[in-house]
Amino acid sequence: MTCRGARNCFVPGSILVVALAAAGGGRSDAQVLPTSPIFWPPPWNAQHVFDPSLLPELVQPDLREPVAPEDMPIKSRQWPEYRPPGVRAGGWMFDPAVTAGGVYDSNVFASNTRRESDLAARLGASLRALTLWERHGIELEASALSTIYRRHSGLDQTDASLKGQGHFDIDHATTLLARFEAAHLHEAVGSLTSPAGAVRPTPYNLFSGDITLRHEFGRFTGSMGARVDSYDFGSTVAQNGTTISQDARDGQIYSVHGRLDYAFSAKSAIFAAVEGNERRLRGTADQSFDSDGYRALAGFDVELTHLIKGEFAGGYLQQRFASAAVGTIEGPSYRAMLTWSPSRRLDIYFDAEQLVTTASDTTLTAVLANAAQIGLDYEFRRNVILSIAATYERDGFKGLPRSDKNYILDARLKYLLNNISSLAILYRYQRRDSSQAEFDFDRHQVGIAARVEF
Repeated sequence: MTCRGARNCFVPGSILVVALAAAGGGRSDAQVLPTSPIFWPPPWNAQHVFDPSLLPELVQPDLREPVAPEDMPIKSRQWPEYRPPGVRAGGWMFDPAVTAGGVYDSNVFASNTRRESDLAARLGASLRALTLWERHGIELEASALSTIYRRHSGLDQTDASLKGQGHFDIDHATTLLARFEAAHLHEAVGSLTSPAGAVRPTPYNLFSGDITLRHEFGRFTGSMGARVDSYDFGSTVAQNGTTISQDARDGQIYSVHGRLDYAFSAKSAIFAAVEGNERRLRGTADQSFDSDGYRALAGFDVELTHLIKGEFAGGYLQQRFASAAVGTIEGPSYRAMLTWSPSRRLDIYFDAEQLVTTASDTTLTAVLANAAQIGLDYEFRRNVILSIAATYERDGFKGLPRSDKNYILDARLKYLLNNISSLAILYRYQRRDSSQAEFDFDRHQVGIAARVEF
């Protein structure tokens, strides 16, 4: 799962995936596993301590071989003839892009009682700027995506964000990392965090920042850092036209995180990682939303052969809620990530995870989540890629007589026309079976998207 030494190892926020997410298939449909795995490049994986980490380079720099595109994961692979040219200005590279597409949604309200279909248009633009300096580095990205429905104008929304990250190389083994994000986003109608009865997306502003220090010493690699996420929620509307205020969810989440790896070789290591959090939310006059807790995992990262890579970990998680109705939620936690590449044209991956979490950072509801995902990426040709992922998740709600089973099937066929333009066809099926029947729903979404990068 480790991705080494490539400028474009991580393709942030593919507009093709966002197109369906904006229609209701967002992060709240499944609590644990994303339907499209993200590969964080070095050194940024140091800020995601439970994801596979970059192992130290034990070979002398002069003896290292460059990583060929065919040896990278298919999802992040980029062949030279299909690499966008970008616009260079001095020590900066600019990558502008525009997108357009549409989605058919068979159940726009994610409801089993109000099943209505609609077509939605997607229009988006982004501008990415990064430095080309030999040492240090800065990367900025501004993006916006508008969703316009044909019949249900109340579901229209525009998401916009400004993200930035930078690394300062203190010396050959020590790096200071910083990230920030300022965004105006929406929670999809029918998602687990959307208010019950809402018929419009819930808007919110997010301000986030993280600073991390990473250091290599021999076969050890350590990182430690701190993060703050600040949420400011707006209001949404119920079916009867009344306003549903979400002010109680406003507040900040403070986190500290650290990880230590020891590499037995260039392809195997053991690690321990921990993250603590303190959630200070507004709540209501008679109900506190505050909580604090931690998650700790230990395990190993191994490349068994050139074909099989994986990371396996187990640990414990605890979250203490100020609300007596919830109390303390704790229990074991595990994570397994495995990638099998039987050929350079096929990647098969399997992820599984258990954790005690909340429906979102800004709600009171606690959830015991177990999830598993299996998927594949197949490269028919250098410019034709098929991706399929199936996810199952079981959510047990603490303090509520509710248990959910979630099923998601994602498929995407991407066709690169040339080095600046691409087309994609997407399909998603979602189904939620809940012990409380009013939360049951299923939906089909079919989309097409075009992207041009200059």
